[in-house]
Parts: sequence; C-alpha cells; structure tokens
Amino acid sequence: MDIVEESLSRYDTADYLTDDDRIAAYLEAVLEEAEDDPALIAQALSTVARARNMSQLARDTGLTREGLYKALSAAGNPSFATVIKVAKALGLRLAFRAV
Repeated sequence: MDIVEESLSRYDTADYLTDDDRIAAYLEAVLEEAEDDPALIAQALSTVARARNMSQLARDTGLTREGLYKALSAAGNPSFATVIKVAKALGLRLAFRAV
C-alpha cells in the first residue's frame, strides 16, 4: 500500500471576501451568531480589514497598522469611534433595526 501525503493549506476567511456583497453578508452572519460578543465582531472586522488591505485601512482611518491589529484582535476592545472609522473606511455603514 502506498502512502499518499497531502498538503493542506490554512483556511482564511479573508481569502473569500472578494467583494462588497460577500463582506456585507459575512458581517451580517457574524452579527447574528455573535449576539453580544464584541470580541467576535472585532475579529470579523479584522478579517475584513485583512481582506481589504490593513495598511491602506490604517491610512484611511488615521490609525496605525499595529493599533488596528491590536484593537481588532480577539483580545482587543475597540472604541465605538474606532469601529465607526473602520466601517466608513471599508465603505460600510452601521444600521440599526428592530428585533
């Protein structure tokens, strides 16, 4: 019996966020699943930021690249102002709706 070695690549959601519609659908899904977990929401914004180019996002928001990585990490705690800046720079708008 021959042993076949397979090489698997690491899955990265950012690789699949290729357009605005996919990004919006991803963030909507995360918001529904995350409920009240701000760390998951911050992590999702980080994934979108990586998909779009973190360096450019840093320039567009006026924040440092390192600061964005820290704020949008699972351990980060971004201010609401940072979330708004990131959303705007990504071409997104926060919306509220009755539940």
